[in-house]
Amino acid sequence: MTDAVLAPTRDALAARLDELLPGVLDDLARLVAIPSVSVDPGHAQDVRASAETVAALLTDAGCPDVRIVEAGGGPAVLGRYPAPQGAPTICLYAHHDVQPTGDVSQWTSAPFTATERDGRLYGRGTSDDKAGIAVHLAALRAFDGRPPVGVTLFVEGEEEAGSRTLRTLLEQHREELTADAYVIADSGNWAVGVPAFTTTLRGVLDCTVTVRTLDHALHSGQYGGVAPDALTTLCRLLATLHDDAGNVAVDGLVSRPGPGLDYPADRLAEESGVLPGVAYLGDGPVTDRLWTRPAVSVIGLDATPVDSASNTLAPSARAKVSLRLAPGQDPAAAMDALVGHLEAHAPWGARVEVVRGEMGAPGEAPLVGPYADAAVAAFTAAWGIEPVTIGQGGSIPMVADFQQLVPEATVLVTAVEDPDCRAHGIDESLHLGDFRHACLSEALLLATLGATRH
Repeated sequence: MTDAVLAPTRDALAARLDELLPGVLDDLARLVAIPSVSVDPGHAQDVRASAETVAALLTDAGCPDVRIVEAGGGPAVLGRYPAPQGAPTICLYAHHDVQPTGDVSQWTSAPFTATERDGRLYGRGTSDDKAGIAVHLAALRAFDGRPPVGVTLFVEGEEEAGSRTLRTLLEQHREELTADAYVIADSGNWAVGVPAFTTTLRGVLDCTVTVRTLDHALHSGQYGGVAPDALTTLCRLLATLHDDAGNVAVDGLVSRPGPGLDYPADRLAEESGVLPGVAYLGDGPVTDRLWTRPAVSVIGLDATPVDSASNTLAPSARAKVSLRLAPGQDPAAAMDALVGHLEAHAPWGARVEVVRGEMGAPGEAPLVGPYADAAVAAFTAAWGIEPVTIGQGGSIPMVADFQQLVPEATVLVTAVEDPDCRAHGIDESLHLGDFRHACLSEALLLATLGATRH
């Protein structure tokens, strides 16, 4: 569909959204005010309050069938608008749970108070992913609660906790969640002002490795130089996970070429916050290292705290290791490779015990087919620039879950984030100009699909 055909619809929807956006942003602020931290049991009631608020907002948006559903995990919200005769059904996904704040004193403004500064809205969840909910609300309100296609909304309540019961929910509500296309508003754009569809996602798994070298702690002066302490031993073991250049050195892991987008060094430095003089890990194109190669990180360490340290050789130490998986990697095979590496590289004959953790599969969402073509046309018209296809180093497990639910459906991974939104971090924020474009894009997509009924 050409821009000339889309232009009248675009202009009408843009004018309508300009009227609606102040109210939508007010509702986003209302959601941000709820500390729906799903990984903290102490916030369970907040997560439920968040789900109830989402359900109320959908009801207010004219959704005739709204329910809170759960399967032993965080409560999700399921809403359904029936499809007009001959129109497809589109499932719109987002999640209402958020990450912990970290050190609140480091935030410029209160994390659960949406605060606008310099064209951005700050607060936990402003981008990841309560903005996704707000985009869906804006698109539906643009049609006064009567979208031109069937719409199913699925707003998850435990994405930040690993989507542990998502598969069960999909199985329990298979009929209601079956759709012709899925729009997952939980990814990132390539740059401010440059829209993107995410077509590859890394998977993730973790394990906990414990090293034991002694049956009891020893005086470091009496036995140091002969008896290996567990923390030094663990450090040497963890160092084997990378080669000298910083490439992952675990055999049996998949890598593949990325999309070839240029990621300039000055942009990488600004967006990553790597300190001057600190080298980047690995070699080859930056986007390959970020999106289509494995990455290993030590994300936790248990040992004697510095403040209580004495001249003692520790008998044991443990670490939590996270592995990001390249697209196409089997998670079980990757776990075997990581565990095998840790067990095979024990320094000085140390006892190594590895406990396997959780696994999430990588994903691929090819931008092909009529629904993808309609999406590209709608986003191009809304943004005034054609979207690019990118990968993401993070994981969105529901991509694979939706593909398994309805293999013939198109999965579109869209964005509410930008490279400086600092999702999961201090001073998370939403770029308000890009947010407007995202709302218009989705509304225009629904209008486009509604105009091409069977």
